[in-house]
Amino acid sequence: MATVGRNIAAPLLFLNLIMYFIVLGFASWCFNRFIDGQTAHPSMGGNGATGFFLTISILAAVAGIVSKLAGGGHIRSWRSDSLAEAGSSSLIAWALTALAFGFACKHINIGGWRGWRLRVIEALIIILTLTELLYVCLIHAGLFGSRYGPGYRDTEYEGQPVPKGGPAVTGSRV
Repeated sequence: MATVGRNIAAPLLFLNLIMYFIVLGFASWCFNRFIDGQTAHPSMGGNGATGFFLTISILAAVAGIVSKLAGGGHIRSWRSDSLAEAGSSSLIAWALTALAFGFACKHINIGGWRGWRLRVIEALIIILTLTELLYVCLIHAGLFGSRYGPGYRDTEYEGQPVPKGGPAVTGSRV
């Protein structure tokens, strides 16, 4: 039985994965130009925050891609034992994306000529900050009820609760 959180999180996971790949590609291209000292390229430009912004953007994109791979496994199984991996990796990816968001705001605030690729990276980081936060909230929606997804409770895979202390064991006494 599909749940509300699962139905919304799956397309959002795919959308975020595509955006993280675009950020990784553009940020890697811009960082290569930045290292080579070719900031006069028409689609590059930049200012004092460019190096920091590109470094954190690449780091956030890689963490985001890895978290989406873990999230795909969680969406497929949608159990509480896969929630820990998907939840923790997506929270780290969101934190790095939020850091890149701060550098994007600083990059925009400083101003100066910024090429179209840098502006695309800035826009995608800003969008990803919000969509990644929504994704983190959706995969943790099971905290509010089983209708929304798996929560942090002891259940069997069929949905039958396990008694506190585990099943009764017969045999020798300790």
